[in-house]
Amino acid sequence: MQWPDASLLSQLQALEVELHQPEVRGDAARLDALLHDDFHEFGRSGAAYAKCDIVAQLLTAAQHAHVVADNFIVRSLAVDVALLTYRSAQALPDGTLHRHTLRSSIWQRCDAGWRMSFHQGTPTEPYEPR
Repeated sequence: MQWPDASLLSQLQALEVELHQPEVRGDAARLDALLHDDFHEFGRSGAAYAKCDIVAQLLTAAQHAHVVADNFIVRSLAVDVALLTYRSAQALPDGTLHRHTLRSSIWQRCDAGWRMSFHQGTPTEPYEPR
């Protein structure tokens, strides 16, 4: 298996970060375009979610946290399938970071472009972003 090039990392990182943005989290059409129809998530809490659960949860949230993410790495799993890993934290209004999490997403290239088919968040010890 060949290692993906930097352009794939750049493209998938941009799509992942787009999902962190409040305007995207409140846009049903954009969420539908970014999440695969068979999307599944194991949340940071340990709960499992389907696409409809995540979309409903995001659309009804009163507010969305500011997400800080770094240390993105992409690995090719198969033709048109890639694993993106990174770490994230939520920034409070005073800049303090909390809810530090290791993240992994599986992205699948479809006719409509790259779509996330799986996501997992695992709590981790606090860290300083790069």
